[in-house]
Amino acid sequence: MNTREQLDISVVMLSFNSAQYLDTSIKSVIDSLTENGYSFDIYIVDNGSRDGSVEKLQEMRNRYPGIIKLKLYNQNTGTTLSRNYALKRINSRYILVLDSDAYVNPQAVSHLVAVLEQNSDIGMAVPKILYPSGSFQKSTDVFPTLLNKFIRYCFLRKIEKGYGNGDCCAPVDVDYAISAFWLIRGSIVKEVGLLDENIFYSPEDVDYCIRVRKKGYRIVYDQSVHIVHDAQEISRRRLNKYFFSHLKGLFYLFRKHRYGFFKRTPI
Repeated sequence: MNTREQLDISVVMLSFNSAQYLDTSIKSVIDSLTENGYSFDIYIVDNGSRDGSVEKLQEMRNRYPGIIKLKLYNQNTGTTLSRNYALKRINSRYILVLDSDAYVNPQAVSHLVAVLEQNSDIGMAVPKILYPSGSFQKSTDVFPTLLNKFIRYCFLRKIEKGYGNGDCCAPVDVDYAISAFWLIRGSIVKEVGLLDENIFYSPEDVDYCIRVRKKGYRIVYDQSVHIVHDAQEISRRRLNKYFFSHLKGLFYLFRKHRYGFFKRTPI
């Protein structure tokens, strides 16, 4: 961690062949944080993109000097090492972990900041997530087992359709949330530590949520606000390298937290 003046929010965003999403995503977060009057910076880490993302990011860094901090890797380093690069350099009250294909709005950010400010036992707050079509995207779940991961992998779209699009104003505690949008306390990184770099791609989000909860903090899902996630879902493209990386990470998760394949909670 550096010792510069503490900001309100630091954003951690990964980019990997995300050129088509970057303008909308980055502009949405800058507009949202500016409208709310937060002091902020944005760490963007590119994982060896080959689709024009690097040139676009360099242009945007020049457009927003002092706000966008850019790190360029020559190859795909995964989701943990790259995010940790940014997390090590942050000194902010809150950290927004955001996918480069996610679009935020001022209401979501300010509301979730208020949730954290008013509840010291909440370590992470997340919104409802929608696809660009407006349909529901399942972004929280119980801790995974082989059985429920298989069901989710095969029937995710049917599961999502079953939820509908109705708003629910009562926040609920969840086991874990996908890292497309996490708003977490800056102090969490000091207390919980960095992401586990033994996991290359996934389920690093599940592992971190387990660790947050083991420290005694709640993870709260608030459906009264939402963001849009134009999900690439590269691990759901059948039997590609990201699928097998996810499977490897899942078995590592089971071993690390010592819970059975069919036990619901590892804490």
